Amino acid sequence: MTHYRARRATTETYELAEGPVWDAQRERLLWVDILAGAVLTGRLDDDGITVTGSRVFGEPVGAVLPAQDGRLAVVGRDRILLAGGDGSVEPGALVVAAGAPSRTNDAAVDPAGRLLVGTHPFGDGTGPERLVQIDGERVRVLDDDLLLSNGLCWSPEGGTLYSVDTLTATVWARSYDVATGATGPRRAHLTSQELVGGMPDGMCADTEGMLWIAFWGAGEVRRFDAAGSVVDTVAVDAPHTSSVAFAGPDLRTLVITTAREGLDAGQRAAAPASGALFTVEVAAQGLPQPEYRAG
Repeated sequence: MTHYRARRATTETYELAEGPVWDAQRERLLWVDILAGAVLTGRLDDDGITVTGSRVFGEPVGAVLPAQDGRLAVVGRDRILLAGGDGSVEPGALVVAAGAPSRTNDAAVDPAGRLLVGTHPFGDGTGPERLVQIDGERVRVLDDDLLLSNGLCWSPEGGTLYSVDTLTATVWARSYDVATGATGPRRAHLTSQELVGGMPDGMCADTEGMLWIAFWGAGEVRRFDAAGSVVDTVAVDAPHTSSVAFAGPDLRTLVITTAREGLDAGQRAAAPASGALFTVEVAAQGLPQPEYRAG
């Protein structure tokens, strides 16, 4: 087992940084500050991450993904927003019904360009929450009994979908047909027996099929093998580690987002890097980020 330590990569801090994504076509990093409604872009440098852009949407944004047509698929509070570089915004598929006590949360694009989006309690909401698949104009519900839908990723060949339900401390797995988008019955892949210490949040997979999971409240990312054993860890100088992704031209730099949300004044003083992005070079390689195929 290797124990890594991530280094702080941004001078900026965010209330709830989430959803790092490597946009290979434009050689840039994308991420969001959910509660600020901001989409951020950055450049990977030898000494960290340089923030190169910020765009505020006036509502919570759960995630951002590059789209095949050059726009960004911004996961707004209740629907997909297709944001152009010229400042245009085109409303897309509705994920959360108007007035529902939920907001969108983590999202990911499958190898064929479909978008999967989960939901999170919002306001007085207590669930249940959903995981949906957006394929062109069709929105298909995959799960409707979650407490807090979070990290999403696929096995290297795309045949297995993994999804996190944070509040039940479960990583679900199910078969996934990339050609059709059809899914099989879900099964518990990792449970509270393996996911101890903190709450599982964002997640990504590497070329070996292992899962890297950020643990909110633990200041740590853990790498799990197929048997559910922790084989590597990454220590982070911020307790609320929120998400993780591979970035860079060779997809060997692990980028970790963190948050200030939920920390009191004393905790923020004790962990002043909370809300920053962190990076670490690891002995693993990530999978290419597919682009969203807008309907």
